[in-house]
Amino acid sequence: MSVIDAFDFSRSNGSRSGVTPVAEMARLAKECADASGSVTWQVAGGTSKHGFPQMRLTVDGTVQLVCQRCMQPYAHHLASSTLLMLGKDDEQADEIEQIVDDETVDVIVGTRDMDLMYLVEDEALLALPHTPKHDVCPDTALLDSLQSEKKSPFEGLKDLKK
Repeated sequence: MSVIDAFDFSRSNGSRSGVTPVAEMARLAKECADASGSVTWQVAGGTSKHGFPQMRLTVDGTVQLVCQRCMQPYAHHLASSTLLMLGKDDEQADEIEQIVDDETVDVIVGTRDMDLMYLVEDEALLALPHTPKHDVCPDTALLDSLQSEKKSPFEGLKDLKK
């Protein structure tokens, strides 16, 4: 069951982990070249030094993305870990954000029926690159030929001179 009481989970130092196929995460699969791969995840509850409930959410896995340079699919490794502090409502979440004043901590509104898989999928989506691309594209011959075929706009002017 992936629905938890976020406050009890944090207070009792709860821990859950699993491996979820990309195919079971519709929002993530939509961003990928295909639905292959899986995401290994872990959620651990606790209490911050300020006494606020918190959860450490970690995702790791490999997904297929489309390179925006060569338009070929490639395997992209996801690895992300986020500390989520929980407020009981928007007002308290804003207060916690001001007290903690740490950009590395995300403050969210916790619920008594929080869907862990929604949080896991959110974290995986946030770990995707803004512009996916290979470090080095495997076959740039087509791209190179297109670039070399480009003629300078001034070459046409040269023909007018004759």
